[in-house]
Amino acid sequence: MRPFVFFDVRTSDVDGTKRFFGELLGWQTSGALLTDGGAPWGGLTELAPGDDRAPQWLPYAPVSDVDSAAAKAVALGGKIVRERTDLPVGSLVVVTDPGGAALVLFQAA
Repeated sequence: MRPFVFFDVRTSDVDGTKRFFGELLGWQTSGALLTDGGAPWGGLTELAPGDDRAPQWLPYAPVSDVDSAAAKAVALGGKIVRERTDLPVGSLVVVTDPGGAALVLFQAA
């Protein structure tokens, strides 16, 4: 199992972020997605004006049961920062570890 299945780049400047990584590493984009051969592997989320969150990379870790994984994260000292969200492609919960680093627990549909 791969440790991460997707990455979200939260940024205050989506176009600038696309240019930066495109020129630095040759990364391709399609709309708000980072792609490889047309297949998405990451997304670009623009932080709203006034959003006090720092720009960041947010990795998605695959889990077989998102609810159990979220409960285990809390039992281990983590926190849930975004409750379960169900999407057509799967379900996710955003947690932080005891030090505050964020991670998305992702269960594919």
